[in-house]
Amino acid sequence: MLDEQGDTIDFRPLSAEFAQDPYPTYAAMRKLDRPYFYEGEKTWMLTRFADVQEVALDKSMLRVVDENLSETEKLARKTRMNMHDMPHHERFVQNSLLDSEGDTHARLRKVVFREFTPAIVERQRAAVQDIVNALLDKVSNQSEIDFIADFAAHVPGHIIGRVLGVPADDSARLRKWSEDIVSFWNIGRTQAGKDLAENATREFYEYLSTLLDQRAVKPQDDLLTRMFEAKQAGELTEDELVALAMQVLRAGHGSTIDTIGSGMHALLQFPDQMARLRAQPELMKTAIQEMFRYNSPLPYFHRFATRDVTVGGYDYPAGTRFGLLYGAANRDPAQFDDPDVFDVGRSPNRHISFGGGTHFCLGNHLARLDMDVIFNTLFKRYSEIELVDENPEYKRGLSVRGPKTLMIKLKEA
Repeated sequence: MLDEQGDTIDFRPLSAEFAQDPYPTYAAMRKLDRPYFYEGEKTWMLTRFADVQEVALDKSMLRVVDENLSETEKLARKTRMNMHDMPHHERFVQNSLLDSEGDTHARLRKVVFREFTPAIVERQRAAVQDIVNALLDKVSNQSEIDFIADFAAHVPGHIIGRVLGVPADDSARLRKWSEDIVSFWNIGRTQAGKDLAENATREFYEYLSTLLDQRAVKPQDDLLTRMFEAKQAGELTEDELVALAMQVLRAGHGSTIDTIGSGMHALLQFPDQMARLRAQPELMKTAIQEMFRYNSPLPYFHRFATRDVTVGGYDYPAGTRFGLLYGAANRDPAQFDDPDVFDVGRSPNRHISFGGGTHFCLGNHLARLDMDVIFNTLFKRYSEIELVDENPEYKRGLSVRGPKTLMIKLKEA
């Protein structure tokens, strides 16, 4: 494909080749004189760290600009993106914390912010440890496991469910609903994906409505009760409450699972770094940050310019859509030494995997706590961890990054 400068870039974000290793494509984009224009999404793709960070932090760059559009224009935009005729999805997903701005975003974020501060999150450590121990006990008689399906997929959902106040037994279907909803945000939205996303949102809504009815009768010490009380106090509408609960649960599933999986894969690809981390467990916090940098779990977001702007030395008019390729920015050699090397002791490591500005990831402390407990426990419990499949398949898409499966061998210490 030719970009507007006539440069050939093999940009096929839904291909298996891109899923396995997108970084050569990102590197080619970075070498262009100006950002690459992706015709498929009418978007200028930003790959350099400085450009991505500048746009992420610019308060005039918004994820949503619908408030400036007429109802006819809004419908036309949704139709172009194939995100129309989805009553539940439009009601609870397309109008969520993630897709809100300004005072509305600040008000919604305030309702749940306290639950995700470092001090409050740390109180979950014992619960995370219990869940990790129980999952590992369950596979203790197996010398070979799928690290994703048998282990990683279960930890984040149990914990975010515990925070919100949903039964642990429901974790599996909450994960499935979350995956079906999140996958539709990717490029290449098909009718089949649309049907899955709409059905998942409807079922999710019915499920949460039942729980909220229960909280109205019998309040609990959980986030769902506090959100219900916020609605009673006029701080949230009923639709905002449901959308916010969905957003918290979705955010607590996919991206953390992906980072746990890609983090383990990176350690196995760089055995010297795994050995170093075993010998120096005090490096765990920097190692976890490196896992987020090396394979950003949410490698792409977008922003709209609400004014004429200059980015990377080029001028763009108001209304321009920018693609923030966090995955590319986190491998920018202008920002990181040897960016394609996984280094558990990397410092400084000012990656941008958690986004920036008002949309900075709310659950980053909880994700890092999960990973701290997981990898410390694995290293104490197993003297050897080996990769079975040297080339595990990664999820396809521009907006996700993580292995679908990861077969490993475990030898108890």
